[in-house]
Amino acid sequence: MRSNHRLAQLWLDALATELGAAAGTIDTYTDDLNCYLAWLNENSLGLDELSLEQIRDYIAGLDQRGYARSTIARRITVARGLHKFLIAEELGSQDPTSNLSTMRRPRKLPFVLSIAETEALLETAHRLAADPSVGLYLQAGYARRAALFETLYASGMRISEALSLPSDAAPSGTRMLLVRGKGDKQRLVPLHERAIGAIAQWQQLARAYSGGAPSPWLFHSVRNGAKALTRQAALLEIKEAAVAAGLASPERVSPHVLRHAFATHMHSGGTDLRVLQELLGHAGIETTQIYTHLDTSRLHQMVRDLHPLNQEQEENCPTAA
Repeated sequence: MRSNHRLAQLWLDALATELGAAAGTIDTYTDDLNCYLAWLNENSLGLDELSLEQIRDYIAGLDQRGYARSTIARRITVARGLHKFLIAEELGSQDPTSNLSTMRRPRKLPFVLSIAETEALLETAHRLAADPSVGLYLQAGYARRAALFETLYASGMRISEALSLPSDAAPSGTRMLLVRGKGDKQRLVPLHERAIGAIAQWQQLARAYSGGAPSPWLFHSVRNGAKALTRQAALLEIKEAAVAAGLASPERVSPHVLRHAFATHMHSGGTDLRVLQELLGHAGIETTQIYTHLDTSRLHQMVRDLHPLNQEQEENCPTAA
């Protein structure tokens, strides 16, 4: 029904303009809403005349069509969000999802590189960037690659955040970057010396290739400084570097994997979860807690070193004759 689509669009507009939802989030929600609206249309139902049982029929239909539990859970969340919006804006008189039980999404642990694998990836990028024999254009591209990888691993920022950094985000002598994250929220993230040096090399080579032409972006096209580096190009470059570094699963490596590596390695080193939450720009601690599931080695070490029964066993362990 046309009114269903109009009401759904009002919610999407509110998410984008009032709550600052990211474009990727809006795209995903649009797909989920289209599925919901198609089901409503097939059953000649309006958003304001649904019952709890009819919502359950919709969910059962998703399950019968073989959708993953995570997809079904997200589509329930989207339907619930739409109806709550309609009630809040007085565009609906009832919320059929109010008594609907929450369907938990299965926890999916992210793919994480070890410290040794991360170092191999970074060293490969630096090795290529240090070779002037490839020509200025290619060397500048390799230097940009090394600078981007170092920035992602040093700060834990999202690839979308890194690619939107302005050219003056890392002035000489800086040790902090001001990052604009999800919901237009800002946070400061630190950089270490290697990342700072990699950025400086990239900027020097980029200026040399362009003849000093300025760019509004920190990470931009070598040939055209007016164009920011794209996510697709960044993904291709890190996969190429993963292959060159001889990593075991290069097809699974992405810019986001460096964010996971940062978080996992920092937590393994003893960083408090609340501090990690701030560095990553997570809205809630629940999202950050996934890294406690990845860091099993540190937990095993703590039990081995601190558990009283384990200490007693070591004291009673017979020594070699």
